[in-house]
Amino acid sequence: MTGIRRYFGELSRNILLLALASLFTDISTEMLYPILPIFLTQTLKASGSIVGLIDGFAQATQNIVQGFSGILSDKLRRRKPVALAGYFLAAIAKPLMGLSTGWLGVFGARLLDRFGTGGRSAPRDALIALSVDEKNRGRAFGLEGVGDNAGAFLGPLLGVLLLYWLHLGIRQIFYIAIVPGMLAFFTVLAVTERSAKVATKSKVGGGLRQFPKSYWKYLLATALFGLGNSSNAFVILRMQDIGASLQTTILIYAGFNLVAALISYPAGSFSDRRGRRNILLAGYLVFLIAYLGFALARQVGVASVLFVFYGLYQGISRAVGKALASELAPDHLQASGIGWYSSTVGLLQLVSSIAAGLLWDRVGHVTVFYFGAAFAVAGSIGLLLLLPARTKRQLDTVNPPQSPNG
Repeated sequence: MTGIRRYFGELSRNILLLALASLFTDISTEMLYPILPIFLTQTLKASGSIVGLIDGFAQATQNIVQGFSGILSDKLRRRKPVALAGYFLAAIAKPLMGLSTGWLGVFGARLLDRFGTGGRSAPRDALIALSVDEKNRGRAFGLEGVGDNAGAFLGPLLGVLLLYWLHLGIRQIFYIAIVPGMLAFFTVLAVTERSAKVATKSKVGGGLRQFPKSYWKYLLATALFGLGNSSNAFVILRMQDIGASLQTTILIYAGFNLVAALISYPAGSFSDRRGRRNILLAGYLVFLIAYLGFALARQVGVASVLFVFYGLYQGISRAVGKALASELAPDHLQASGIGWYSSTVGLLQLVSSIAAGLLWDRVGHVTVFYFGAAFAVAGSIGLLLLLPARTKRQLDTVNPPQSPNG
């Protein structure tokens, strides 16, 4: 028990509440995510290119909005109200997808969902960063990642329960998803907001010149990797392509998210002690192996193991990627720094998903994964060349500079 307290004890009530909110909101989102490509292609008769277009634009919307919501919350110096608005919009968008009779309706509802998600994410991440000491920031983002990925594990299982045990229609799953979405909203209401430090000689806001060069180098490496990081919808379609049933695909997707949940906190904690770059590189390596495997796999069992293994990348990148962006940004631009990082991820995922959709339809399904693997190599090289193993800020936290008087 003492060991558990030591492991989690330096994290505040806010961190626990925000992790719980992430649990609820990801149950809401992920009970729909694995069935959405099937709903589009089988119920609404959309093509693979349409799946890539919708998911690419949706993810890009989320992450672009995250950049601007970060600026807004930094200027207002208020995180909670902006986050709450985002949680509410994301919750009400879920049933609108189920009401759609064509892919354009799903497109609009999915954009609203991701607009809300993007609106809440940067201010929520700033609340996390401001609710914990710098030396425990990786743990804080790791615990939020546990909530997020645990919700992503439970959501698909709930979807299977509703579809195959209770025999509900696929559209009804979209209607039920509003319930955990609103639970997340009410959980964030209980969070206590703390004031951010404000630099006296800098404007509060997202001024690009206020970020150090190391931050922009990190975004460049992130962009190189992101060119091949297309939507996970293509992994789900690949499982179907190989011959997995919808039920099997959903269960394997749940396993993928369980692995991501289990690795998030240890990865964040380890990055606090050992530096973030190398832990993130390990995540990129997992992505590379998994994508090469998806290209070569011909059996459902092999592809299933790869999909679950791929969850290591998901958990590591979420916890450590945001912690590193937070560490490289000035204190008074925490939301903006994390927001622009996520905007970079989203814009490049849009490009990658559109390219993947075209490759899927016109060249061959396996080329999507060779394409992703090639840019995983490029991003890994960029991260190695552009960033040190430990940032100066983390070195100062671990080994504080001595005063002249000792």
